[in-house]
Amino acid sequence: MLFIKKTSIILIILSFLLLSGVNAQNDNNIIKLKVNDYIFDVELENNSAAKELVKKLETGNVSVNATDYGNFEKVGNLGFSLPANDENINTEPGDIVLYQGNQISVFYDSHSWSYTKLGKIQNANNLKEILGSGDTTLEFCLG
Repeated sequence: MLFIKKTSIILIILSFLLLSGVNAQNDNNIIKLKVNDYIFDVELENNSAAKELVKKLETGNVSVNATDYGNFEKVGNLGFSLPANDENINTEPGDIVLYQGNQISVFYDSHSWSYTKLGKIQNANNLKEILGSGDTTLEFCLG
């Protein structure tokens, strides 16, 4: 009887630890982007810039005033710098990248340049219409 109770307690503790680890990993891999009345899940890249962004978001939401640039992206100043891991990439709609260490861009069309990819918006249908034609506020948060 005592053996069964100890085994049950150990299984409960192991289950809790396993589930806690999975949730923590998911929380660090997905952030939210709020634009106008829409909320998107953003799957983050596994790089130092994305990890530092999560650390910054742990202290509060980050709002960016973004303007249209080149008819393919919204870009704005983060107000702080992140580590750059730039490489030449071809962006796609929904890509979120770091530019020059302190600028964040959300792409609604394609472009090629040297960026640090931060993440990808999931289910980014009609992104150009959602972002709008003028300036917009991008709000990044953990959840």
